[in-house]
Order: sequence, then C-alpha cells, then structure tokens
Amino acid sequence: MSDEQDAADVGRVLVGDVEAFEGIVLRWQEALVTLAFRYCRDRHRSEEMAQSAFVKAYLALRQWRGEGPFRRWLFVIAANVYRSEMRRNRLFMLPLDAARDACQKTSDIERGEVEERKEIVRRAVTRLPEKYRDVLVLFYFHEKDVLETAQSLGVAEGTIKARLHRGRALLERALHRIKDE
Repeated sequence: MSDEQDAADVGRVLVGDVEAFEGIVLRWQEALVTLAFRYCRDRHRSEEMAQSAFVKAYLALRQWRGEGPFRRWLFVIAANVYRSEMRRNRLFMLPLDAARDACQKTSDIERGEVEERKEIVRRAVTRLPEKYRDVLVLFYFHEKDVLETAQSLGVAEGTIKARLHRGRALLERALHRIKDE
C-alpha cells in the first residue's frame, strides 16, 4: 500500500479512468471494513458502511489535494460516514450474544471467557459518548497514534489526549458497574 499508487490511481480517476478506483478499493477495503466493524460490531453492516465510505470518497475525490497521504484523507471520510451511520441507526449497535455449549473443553471455556471479556469491553466502549468512543476506537482498536487520530477526527492533538484520558476514566467506571452487576 503505497502513497504513490494511491496518488496515481486518483490521478487516473480524475482524468476519466473510473476503473482506476478499483485499485484504491482493493488496497483499502479490508482496512475500512475493519474500522467500520469497530464501530458497529456487525460484519455485514460494516461491509455496507465501508461501501458507503468508498462511494463518498469517490464523489469527493476532487477535494483531495495531495497535501498528505491519501489514506489519511480516506480514513477521515470513512470515520465521518461511520459516525453518521451510528447516529442514524443506534438500534443495531449491540449484536446478540451466541449461546455457548455447556460441554466445552477447559481450553475452549478459557478462550470463551477471554472473548466474553473482550465483548464486555467492546460493549462498554459503544456506550460511551461519541466524542470519547471515536477517539478510543481509532486509538486502541484501529491502532492509530495521537497525531493520526487527531487528523482523522479533525481536532487538535491536545484534545485527543484529553479525550483519551477522560474516555479511559469513563470506560473504567462503566466496566466496574458491569462487574458489580
């Protein structure tokens, strides 16, 4: 995944070769679906959300000025599309848990417990206010650093640091409440 390939494909699309956008989709599809999954926790829905992000990016392609990496511009668009989608359709935010078989082996049970803990954390994150949830999702789940998170969300690095601090505190309290239940 190189910046040169992205820039070349964008240039080709802008001069009329719409087929060149396929290269962009192939390079970034998995990353955008993964990011969408971090928002909605539903594979089918995350694929639809990623498709919407690609459509939005295609329609706005002339707005990319080449001043930074194309991937950063694409992820800003995707994150905005995903946040809008989550605001519009909050009903689907938490998928139902699958029932576990009572006769699992010990190692399967331990793996199940680890997965259950991960799911509890994911649920707690989805319940956070949007400005904290978005920062935590990008920083921890999508492994972006503070600068990339700030650029993706269009806010200052100091704001990201403050939201990370506050978001972690809110998440910790939410997890304690869940544990007490």
